[in-house]
Amino acid sequence: MKKYQPKKIDWIKGFVACALYIAFLVWIQSWWGVIVLPFIFDAYITKKINWGWWKDLEDPILRTIMSWVDAIVFALVAVYFVNIYFFQNYTIPSSSLEKSLLVGDYLFVSKMSYGPRVPQTPLHAPLCQHTLPMGIGKSYIESVQWDYKRVSPKKITLNDIVVFNYPAGDTIAYNWQNTDYYRMCKELYMYNMDVPSKSNLDSMSALEQYRFYNHAIQVGSDYVKSVPQFGKVMWRPVDRRENYVKRCVGLPGQTLEIRDHIIYLDGVANKEPDNVQYNYEVELKQPLPESLIKELGISQEDLSALSTTGSMPLTAKAKAALEARPDLVNSIEYSKQEETGFLYPLNGHTGWTCDNYGPIWIPAKGETIQLTIENLPVYERPIRIYEGNDLQVTDDGRILINGKETNEYTFKMDYYWMQGDNRHNSADSRYWGFVPEDHIVGKPIVIWLSMDPDRGGLGAIRWNRLFRLVDNIK
Repeated sequence: MKKYQPKKIDWIKGFVACALYIAFLVWIQSWWGVIVLPFIFDAYITKKINWGWWKDLEDPILRTIMSWVDAIVFALVAVYFVNIYFFQNYTIPSSSLEKSLLVGDYLFVSKMSYGPRVPQTPLHAPLCQHTLPMGIGKSYIESVQWDYKRVSPKKITLNDIVVFNYPAGDTIAYNWQNTDYYRMCKELYMYNMDVPSKSNLDSMSALEQYRFYNHAIQVGSDYVKSVPQFGKVMWRPVDRRENYVKRCVGLPGQTLEIRDHIIYLDGVANKEPDNVQYNYEVELKQPLPESLIKELGISQEDLSALSTTGSMPLTAKAKAALEARPDLVNSIEYSKQEETGFLYPLNGHTGWTCDNYGPIWIPAKGETIQLTIENLPVYERPIRIYEGNDLQVTDDGRILINGKETNEYTFKMDYYWMQGDNRHNSADSRYWGFVPEDHIVGKPIVIWLSMDPDRGGLGAIRWNRLFRLVDNIK
């Protein structure tokens, strides 16, 4: 084979390509990619590898097929890098952020806003979060794991809407992937076993309560693993867990408390979003007219809740509008949320509810907290799961971290508190706790499309939401 003689233009293209690639490696502060440089050089200069071998095929059909394969591979590689370092598409799947972000909103999520995260699981299929299409298996190879690193990291601002990996998604039952594994384990025990009454639990010591709830979760976990209908119990790497979107209502180092559904940070009430919703007990005299339903943005999901439970989520604006219609509405009363058993921490006995929660201090990088049996359930998961320590409690209540007795811990990462704007219909930090900084994916920038699932055709397009900036949704 005759040696290729590069032209001047080949040298220019090769130099530009190599320079851009090296600049990219400097930006992400990773030199593993240097091994690709010889291939880039060969593609432009030496051409020892026949990258376009398929162009010499005599069979036109095969040549056409390979041209499509070549284009698809190039597109997938490009999408892989764009999705990791720059932006990705995200669709709002649930009503937890209504009426700020709606089911059917399509978002561009910027990875640059908080600094792109270098992939912790680098070997994965593009466009697949954790499972290949049709559920045929995992979309990633978990044997290769890189340490957490973020390029040019930036802080989250209070009240930002943020996309992040689901913290409690580290463990899942394969056939029940949309269910919080730890809550499911606790529920299976609490609902099916002879458990102590609330008064008996109240009379227990903090250590006894801690051991009881840990035992409950473990028994439930053993049951899930033993029943085939749940499927295989699997662990997922940080960046292969489900993507969630919520509003950041608590920053590292702040003390958060919810009093009568209002969030307080360091004793000061945090401004609520304009479209925050709470559940209200609503008694109607007659069905709401379609025009009013459309005007107030009441979804079929909202109406379904009203018909089944007698309550529905309402913004302050919607509540006032219904109260102004005595011909339609008999009464509207705030629906108090009294649930206590399945809020974070699952292995703690706090008496907290969705509307009255905390106070709870949000861990900050470099800050040290005094550990006690009383507060250990709150901070055990960050210490053990998110920061990778071995944490044990002895029979007499002593706390051991990595085999050493201690009564304090210094956090290695910042943590955040996330909640939905649909406050009574949101699976959020009240249920699964803190969001570590290594779980942060990015920030939604713009709604590029919005489709109402309750309508069809062109009527489903919410024209007034197209290309709306998410930062303008307060």
